[in-house]
Amino acid sequence: MAEIHRCKWAESDPLLRAYHDEEWGVPEFDSRALWELLMLEGFQAGLAWIIVLRKRDAFRQAFRQFDPVKVVKFKEADVERLMQNPGIIRARAKIEATIQGARVFLEMKNAGIDFSNWAWDLAGGKPIQNTGPVPAESPLSLTMSKELRRRGFKFVGPVIVYAWMQAAGMVNDHSAECFRRKACAKYTLKK
Repeated sequence: MAEIHRCKWAESDPLLRAYHDEEWGVPEFDSRALWELLMLEGFQAGLAWIIVLRKRDAFRQAFRQFDPVKVVKFKEADVERLMQNPGIIRARAKIEATIQGARVFLEMKNAGIDFSNWAWDLAGGKPIQNTGPVPAESPLSLTMSKELRRRGFKFVGPVIVYAWMQAAGMVNDHSAECFRRKACAKYTLKK
């Protein structure tokens, strides 16, 4: 049987391998799922992604499956409850940023702006096939970061946004030898 080559970052842990093989770099077009992923990327700030992955189910339970309509109703008592939840990353600023993110997401929706269409339009409507070294950020992630912050999102610096773009398949950064590179490259048009 032939050896499977993956991106090096995904080789060290079974959970990372599964995430890499099944999710990372696959274009996501669902607005709610994109928002969830952006919020989780914000929780990752300063930490390793594996920590977020290990806590993802607890995050989903704590944040009501990342339903913005439910999250926007969170009050100070909910923030305190979340601060006591050992299953998630207990950072008050990140918890409050997620509640604020729900508010902004719904404001956009109420203004007739679909979050997925908005993000993918900024990205050019199709996944970018990166063939060079993998950057920490890009001119596009800087532009998206500025737009997200202008709208009121928090924890959306250009590095976090670039990681989100990679995870959501807006940019294909699978290494040249990775078995997922060609599979993710086949996604060329926005659905």
